[in-house]
Amino acid sequence: MIDFLGNCVKNLFASIRYTFSGCTRFCTVLNQAAAISYDSLIISLVVVFVSAAVIAIQVSKQFLMTGAEAYIGGSIAIVMIREIAPGFVALAIGARAGTAISAEIANMQVTSQVDAIKTLKIDPVGYYFSPRILSAAITVPMVVIVAEFVGIVGGEIVSYFTIGLHPARYMNSVWLWLSTKDIYISLLKAFVFGILIALVCATQGYMTKGGAKDVGISTTRAAVLSTVYMLVADFIINIIFYL
Repeated sequence: MIDFLGNCVKNLFASIRYTFSGCTRFCTVLNQAAAISYDSLIISLVVVFVSAAVIAIQVSKQFLMTGAEAYIGGSIAIVMIREIAPGFVALAIGARAGTAISAEIANMQVTSQVDAIKTLKIDPVGYYFSPRILSAAITVPMVVIVAEFVGIVGGEIVSYFTIGLHPARYMNSVWLWLSTKDIYISLLKAFVFGILIALVCATQGYMTKGGAKDVGISTTRAAVLSTVYMLVADFIINIIFYL
């Protein structure tokens, strides 16, 4: 695990150096952005909407019983923005796009395409990693912003149809409870999660040796490791900003 973390850090610095050298092509970043975030947008929004709906169902009647239904909107908004939206979006993108990154690079490794890149005197780490990390870092926060809006609206719809909570009371609670700090921190989480997804999955794929069976094993490990690293990063960020 320590060796893998060291490889991730080394690959991250190599990718940053490659990016600032001006070698990263914009069209490649754009294609990776579409593959990583745009293609994962629908599943991410569905996951967040269903999560918001379930939370609204769970808390609405309890709040109504205690006469605190005016706080439903704020509670759902805080949960959505602080944890659910960035966390669930990152998990959805990691499960869909992260595994694809790992499988793609692992296949290139076992079929000697990486060695072919080296013969052209091109840094394979920068060439493969840089556009994926850059596109994930930029676009995952965009998906999170949309998911937060969808989650809040989803909670509003469910609250209206379950306990008849007026949308104006719901949104008033959202504006009272929500702060810009929470939004900034959620975007920071999304930024870090995006980098981790691309970096961890690409590193795992790049370290693959063997044949087709090893590609499958590497893809599974990439999904597990990216999830673990994201949870650890989430824990650290919460300690720094909310403790």
